[in-house]
This record gives sequence, C-alpha cells and structure tokens, in this order.
Amino acid sequence: MSKSIDQRQFKLIGYLLILLILGACSNEKVEKYDLLLTGGFIVDVANDTILQNSWIGIRNDTIKAVSTDLNRPLPESEQVIDLEGQYVMPGLWDNHVHLRGGDTLVAENKELLDLFLAYGVTTVRDAGGDINGEVLSWRDQIAAKQLLGPRIFSSGPKLDGPKPAWPGSLSINTEADIEWALDSLETLGVDYVKFYDGSLNKDLFYKTIERAESRGLKTTGHMPLSATIREAVKVGLDGSEHMYYVLKSCSPLEDSLTAKEEGYGMMSAIAKSYSPDLARDLFKDLAKNYVSVTPTLHISRTLTDLLETDHSNDSLRKYVGSGIQETYSMRIERARRAKKNGSNSRGTVLNRSMEMIRPMQQAGIMILAGSDSGAFNSFVYPGSSLIEELIMLEQAGLSPAEALGCSVINGPAFFGIQEHYGAVSNDKVADLIVLEANPLESTENLFKLTLLIRQGQVFDRSALVNALKK
Repeated sequence: MSKSIDQRQFKLIGYLLILLILGACSNEKVEKYDLLLTGGFIVDVANDTILQNSWIGIRNDTIKAVSTDLNRPLPESEQVIDLEGQYVMPGLWDNHVHLRGGDTLVAENKELLDLFLAYGVTTVRDAGGDINGEVLSWRDQIAAKQLLGPRIFSSGPKLDGPKPAWPGSLSINTEADIEWALDSLETLGVDYVKFYDGSLNKDLFYKTIERAESRGLKTTGHMPLSATIREAVKVGLDGSEHMYYVLKSCSPLEDSLTAKEEGYGMMSAIAKSYSPDLARDLFKDLAKNYVSVTPTLHISRTLTDLLETDHSNDSLRKYVGSGIQETYSMRIERARRAKKNGSNSRGTVLNRSMEMIRPMQQAGIMILAGSDSGAFNSFVYPGSSLIEELIMLEQAGLSPAEALGCSVINGPAFFGIQEHYGAVSNDKVADLIVLEANPLESTENLFKLTLLIRQGQVFDRSALVNALKK
C-alpha cells in the first residue's frame, strides 16, 4: 500500500515539474526585432571610445538591445545587416538651418530635406523663416512617418522690432506686442523662440526673454547690439547664435563702442581688443547658467572667402534649386561692397572666434554645431556644411569626440531630451549612421557614410544620393 502511494507521489511530482518547466518556457521573453545590426563597431561619443558590437536590436524606431557578448546567440529579426567592421553612431544634428525664401521656394526647400539625409543629418533645428506653416507641417508629417526627412525642430517666425530684417518675422514695438507675439508662437506650436536684431529694442528684448521664460519657452538667437549677453542671461536667455554677442562681451571696448551705435562695424575693433580675462569670466558665467552657443564657423569662412572662391563647379550645387541659388546674390553683393570699402571684419572675427572655441569648451559651455545652411546663405549646402562645421570645430582645438558631441549630444540637450538621443544604447531613438572609417580619429570620416537608419527604415547612401533631384 505504501509502495503504491509512493509511486503516485512520484508521478505527481514529475507531472508538476513538467508543468513548471512548460510554464517557465511560456513566460520566457522571446527576443525578436525588426532590424538587427551585427559585426560593426559602436562609436561611443560621450566616452570617446569604440565598442565592439555583437549586435544592435531595433524595434520600430527604438534601440531595444545592444550586446557586446560575442558568445551570445543572435536573436530573431525581420532584417539582419552585417556591418562588416564598419562604425555605427547616432545620426547628426544640424542645430542652425533655415527653410525659407517665400511661397515660390516652398518646393525647393522641401527638396533639401533629402540632401540632409544623404549626409547623415537626421535632425535639424530650423532657425526661423517665412514659410512657417509649411515647415511646421513637414515637421508633423515627418514625425507621423508620412514624409521622409530629418526630424525638425522649428522656431517658426523670428521676433524682431518695428522694421524686421527678414520677411515673415513678428514685430515687437511695445510691451503689449510681447504677449501677442508669444501667444502667436504658442498657437503655431513652435519648439523654441528665435530673436533677430534688425530693429528690436534692447529693453523689449530683455522683457521678451523674461516672458518667454515664464511660459517655459526656450530662447536663443541674435541680440540687439545695444544689449549685452550678460544682461540677457540674467533674465533667462538659453542660447546665442553666432559668435558676435559672446565676442562683444569679451572686449573692454564693449560699452564705448556700443554707445557710438556703430552696429556691426564695431566688430573688427571688438575682435582686436579681445581680453582673455574678460572672456574667462564670461565663459564661466555662461556655463553656470547653461547657455548654449552656436558658432556657425563654416558659413563665416565661406562668406569671408566668397569673392576669392569659385563655386561654379561645386558638386552639390546641382542639388539646390535655381530659385534658392538666385538668393545667393545678396551675400555676394554685400561682399563686394565690403571689399570696396576695404573691410575685412569677417575674417578678423572668424580668426578670433576660432581661438575662443577651445576655452569655451574647457569652461563647460554647451557648444552647438550648426551650419546656417539655407536660402540667402551662399554656397552653404545642407548636410555637407554640418560636417564642414564639425571639421572646423576640430581645427579650432576640439577633439573629434568633442566636436561630434556638439552635434549629437548637445543638440538634444538644448531641448532637454538627451535621454532619448546621443548614444547607441537601449531605449535611444534609432537614428543611426554607418561609416566606413572611425569618426573619433577625424570628423572628416563623416563623409564616408554608407548606411542611414531613420524611423526604422534602412537607406543605402548611394540610393539616397540617386533619389536627389538634380
């Protein structure tokens, strides 16, 4: 009798064990991805290092797993790509572009979206223009995967004074206009606020920063030359575009030259009177207040050399519409007038700006890489000009990793979304580029793009180029 009970107990235990095993198997999470990248090297920009990649698992447009365990078996995936020793890193951010030129250039601006992608730029920060409805619509269509292009963050129309320098800007003439302008921007659903210095009063400039800050809106842009960046930072300015305004506060002549109301004619004297001590103090203040600076060095060099450089055979010129190319004449005429007047202030400012980059980085300022490409900015081509900007940041004293960080890390940080971008790691957005050569050795290797991954889609670089309208 006892023997019979023992046998029944033994069978019951065995049955329970089988159930436990089957239950464990049924609860085990099955790894399966839409895209698997194998056999490459991961570029860790933040830590300036290269990681051997076993595989990167992507679902939809998000990185869900990264393994450097070469002994771990590959999971299931709808698509598998062997990178064969190439380098994979986050897609580039161009943090200062312009999509503009009026209604007649809408189609030509839209075509530029493909050119950004062809050079690995997966996100752009549009710095204001006059086709805002279209740009914001493209932004939303791209986010909804209804249109192919880089992710767009846009300021919408710029804020200027009673005589705006650019079409499409909002005029601020009184304090009452500030609330109206900010209401308009919020109604449009812009991503940040961009100032221009055409005729904006300095007191209204400061007040607008304060009001935007109270609404939780990011502010950056140009400044009235009667204003100072120190005062603007005190009331909440988040960023400064180009080097003029930072440079101005590094000179002991700032107050006296500003009082003479010489406008940008003062910049040569400002650059020549640069004080390292004033700069050191200013940089510390900007870093403490998390103020970003977008130097736009490449366009400065392009415009400085505009009359000495033959752009007729530029390889990328054929991808820019004739209407946009016609807008380049404005800068060319300005350069001719400056040469006639014997002015070389652009070159003087550029040289001083290059000297300032390394000290700014060392002080902890968040430098943003931006090209300033777009209509009216002659021969600064979307996509490639961002890489040229990174090369110039490297020439100015940054390491390749630091220069890359100005794009892929600091770009997202400006908007406070760095947890989703800037690295090839779990739960980051899978905007990725694949390169034949190591970008941590030289930012010039960014030109050796082979694949782009955007919103869960894989694009061969040659196919992207072939799709461009010529």
